[in-house]
Amino acid sequence: MVAVCLAKLDPEVSHHAFHILHPAHMLLSATVTAAMFRLHRGGFGASIAVGLVGAAGICAISDIVFPYVGGTLLGATMTLHVCILEHPWLVLLPGLVGATIGALTGRWTKCPHAAHVLISTLASLFYLIGFGAVDWLPMFPLVFVVLFIAVWIPCCTSDIVFPLLFVRKGRRRR
Repeated sequence: MVAVCLAKLDPEVSHHAFHILHPAHMLLSATVTAAMFRLHRGGFGASIAVGLVGAAGICAISDIVFPYVGGTLLGATMTLHVCILEHPWLVLLPGLVGATIGALTGRWTKCPHAAHVLISTLASLFYLIGFGAVDWLPMFPLVFVVLFIAVWIPCCTSDIVFPLLFVRKGRRRR
C-alpha cells in the first residue's frame, strides 16, 4: 500500500523529501560514527572530526551515488545532484550537530543506527524518484536490490568500520 502511494508522488515532492531526509541521514550517521569512535578512543575533537568526515562522504555514497548508478542501470534518466557541492550548509550543519551529539554521548549507538538505516533507505528511494526513476513500482524487486546495496554497505561501513579504523589497538574508553 505504501509503495503504491509513493509510486504516485510527484517527482518534485520526492525531490523536497530527499532534501529533508538527506540532512536527517547526515545527522544520524554522524551521531553514530562519532559515538562509536568516542566509545573506543575517547578524544572529543577527534570524535567530531571522524563523525563529520565519515558521515559526509559515506552518506553521499549511500543517498546519491548508489541510487544514481542503480537508477541508471535500471534504465532511468538520472540527474546527478550532489548536495555537498550545491548547498553545503544542508549537509555539513546537520553532520556537525550529529557529530557533536555523538561525541558528547559516546555510548549512544544502537537507536541512532536503526534510525540511520531507515532514514537512509527513504533518502535513497526519494533520490531515485526525485532525480530520475519516476516509474519505479514496476521495477520494485530491482529497486529493492539497489536500496539494499545503497544502505547496507555504506551505513554499516559508516557506523562500524570507518570509526574503528582510527582506534588504536587496546584502547577503549570505560
